[in-house]
Amino acid sequence: MSTFRDLKVYQKAFKLAMDIFNMTKSFPEEEKYGLTIQIRKSSRSVCSSIGEAYRKRKYPAHFVSKTTDADMENSETQVWLDFSLSCKYINKEIYQEYKERSEEIGKMLNHMIENPDKYE
Repeated sequence: MSTFRDLKVYQKAFKLAMDIFNMTKSFPEEEKYGLTIQIRKSSRSVCSSIGEAYRKRKYPAHFVSKTTDADMENSETQVWLDFSLSCKYINKEIYQEYKERSEEIGKMLNHMIENPDKYE
């Protein structure tokens, strides 16, 4: 691995963040400073935290801390997906697909948290 961009978890998180960005383009204008900005911010923060964690991989405690931040942001994204569904801004199929993708990212992050030595 030469950069954080080579990590599968980063690639999957980036793709999900971009899909969420495109999905939220159809959200009502009244959500511009609410749900729209929140879900975009949390999904993007997963990626930025992965990038930061990768740069801290020589220091296992810092690596785990930043990876935990990514996991936290991933969980926040799931909360905003729940609201998006409940507000009827997305259908159940999109919700299920994005939720499953986010859960997969969470499992990958958890592996990184539990095995920091594999990322040195």
